[in-house]
Amino acid sequence: MIIHDKNSLDNLALTEEANSLENGGFISKEQKKFIKKELPVFKSQSNILVRLGFFILGAFLYASICGAVSLLAIDNGNIYVNFCCYIFAAIGFAGSEFLANEKYYQHGLDDAFNLGAILNIGIAIAVTTEGYELVIAFFVAAASILVYLRYLHLLSLLVFCLASSAILFYGMFEFGEIGKAVLPFTAMIFATICYFFTKKLIANLMKSYFYKGLLLANSFYLVLFYLSCNYLVVRELSSALLGVEVKPGSDIPFALFFYAFTFIVPIVYLVQALKTKDRIMLWISFLAIGFSIYTIRFYYAVLPIEVALTFCGLVLFAIAYFSIKKLKDKETGLTFKPDRINHSDSLLNAEALIVASTFGMKPEVKPQDSPMEFGGGGFSGGGSEGNF
Repeated sequence: MIIHDKNSLDNLALTEEANSLENGGFISKEQKKFIKKELPVFKSQSNILVRLGFFILGAFLYASICGAVSLLAIDNGNIYVNFCCYIFAAIGFAGSEFLANEKYYQHGLDDAFNLGAILNIGIAIAVTTEGYELVIAFFVAAASILVYLRYLHLLSLLVFCLASSAILFYGMFEFGEIGKAVLPFTAMIFATICYFFTKKLIANLMKSYFYKGLLLANSFYLVLFYLSCNYLVVRELSSALLGVEVKPGSDIPFALFFYAFTFIVPIVYLVQALKTKDRIMLWISFLAIGFSIYTIRFYYAVLPIEVALTFCGLVLFAIAYFSIKKLKDKETGLTFKPDRINHSDSLLNAEALIVASTFGMKPEVKPQDSPMEFGGGGFSGGGSEGNF
């Protein structure tokens, strides 16, 4: 299914590991260059700005090809208008195939054709079905997962996660008021199942080039789980979908559960992240805590905004200060020490110690001055001239 060469994908993983080791000071630039020379990989761009520039260039190229085709076929009138997006999608897939065969991967040009093909599939289905959201979401999800499995395109997997969630939402809408009412709980169960499913896939993963995609999906479903029963999200969706009007002194059904969920889940994320040393979950927990505070303040402004910001700043400063004081001397586990995959003086010192221990080198020590002065001597090895 994957069009890219498996050896090149393995080489790319080794090259990325070499970059990490070079950033951490474990290997030199010359060693990294030698590794890259010995492990040929794809035409790719690690610089996000350069990749964005190539994406814009690819979008112009894609649009120009579609425009040229339209000029040739515009005489067919309404027939062409109804089917042009299918043709554009085919052009996108053909361009993706061509760029993949030319060893373009995570370059920018391939991003434009991959995403363009998925977009045109969605527009084509929307025109054919007259905007039937459930069918559109289904075909977009199908196209995006095929693009990911074929080209290992991470953004396409993100589109699949969004589209599959949209399938759930629009599918529940088909059940009318009951489906809309139980949508938060259904989304919570769906996110839980998908989270543990992707987590199991990561644990049993055999091929390293699927890791980033599974990690992205796993993180997405963590966010979806939190948002599914967040009080602000549920209340606003209840107003938009069910027409629920919350009057003063009243609240939405199961409000106590949604309040508790809004604050308990971020804390659970935080504790689990610290326990498992999961950096992505840690950042998600911080964002969730911030959004939980915003959720309550959105409805209950207890303090003026400037006082609330000042108070929160002091609390965060106190938490950061005492955390640093507690963790700064720890060498293992949760610590404030620099990451090993970073430049630091300790790594340089460690490298010097390793070299010294390997070659039996000892540091140069200046001897103390002797109280008795030696020297002189006019004869070889004699060391005396008849005086002291």
